[in-house]
Amino acid sequence: MIKKKILIINGPNLNMLHKRDKSIYGDVSLKTIESNCMDLAEELAIKLSFAQSNSEGEIIDLIHDAVDNFDGIIINAGGYTHTSVAIHDALEIFNKPKIELHISNLFKREEFRHVSMISPVVDGIICGLGAQGYTIALLAIDQMIS
Repeated sequence: MIKKKILIINGPNLNMLHKRDKSIYGDVSLKTIESNCMDLAEELAIKLSFAQSNSEGEIIDLIHDAVDNFDGIIINAGGYTHTSVAIHDALEIFNKPKIELHISNLFKREEFRHVSMISPVVDGIICGLGAQGYTIALLAIDQMIS
């Protein structure tokens, strides 16, 4: 059986998730989120790759590489969500299912976080559901690809 291949990309500061404001991000590490996603991916027969970078250029390279190697992308672009035209443009090139993901509810936070540069080029957005948003996104993208 050919497995669907999904890439989860995490942007800046998400490697420090367990050390950030717990009232906003909860008390979970990115490693724990990755482990939970890998367990679900196994159940769903998905080949999952999980990446994190604090560098905009590395995130763009991951998206470019995904064009020929993945069936879908879930991206939590962190702070780049609100600033990166370049990540927007890279995601636009990826013509397969894409989900934008945020642990916190951006609309309950600072006004500058209310605008996403990448929302116009993704198929869905999950925001404000905490760490479980990752597994919800994985379930959703599995259905989008089927």
